[in-house]
Amino acid sequence: MAPALAKQGFASGDVIAAWPEIVGSHLAVFSQPVKLEWPRRRGPRDPERAPDPATLVVRVEGAFALDFQQSVPLVIERLNAHYGWACIGRVVIRQGPVMRPPERVAAPVPADPETAQMVAAKVDAIDDPGLRAALARFGEAVIAGKGPRHGRR
Repeated sequence: MAPALAKQGFASGDVIAAWPEIVGSHLAVFSQPVKLEWPRRRGPRDPERAPDPATLVVRVEGAFALDFQQSVPLVIERLNAHYGWACIGRVVIRQGPVMRPPERVAAPVPADPETAQMVAAKVDAIDDPGLRAALARFGEAVIAGKGPRHGRR
C-alpha cells in the first residue's frame, strides 16, 4: 500500500487512517483525502528554509461540499497540527462519491431456551427439514426483535 500512497503524495497512510480524528467525525463522514500535491522546488535547496506548503485534494460528497468548504481553515489548522509543521497551505475540493467502509452488522443474539422451544413447537409440523430450520431461525429472530429497544409492539 505504501507505493500507492507515495504515488498520491502521502509519505504514509497516517492522514488517511487518522482522517476522522484529524477533521472530526462530522466532516470525515462525507469526505476523504485523495492526494497531497507538493509544489516543485525552485532554485537550490536551502536546508534552513522550510519547503513550500502542499495542496491537499479532498473528495467530498456533492451535497456536503459547501459545509466542508466553510470548514477548510479549520481542516488546514488541524492537519498542520497533526504533522507538527505548516505543511498544508490549501485544500482543493473535488466533488464525488466517498468510499465508506461497510457497516458491521451485529451478530444475532441466540434465543433463550423457552423461546426456542415455543418456536420449535410451532414449526414442528413442517416436513421439509431445511424449511423447518429456516422458519425456526426466522421465528426466533422475530420474537427476539420485539421489545422496547426496537420500538416495535
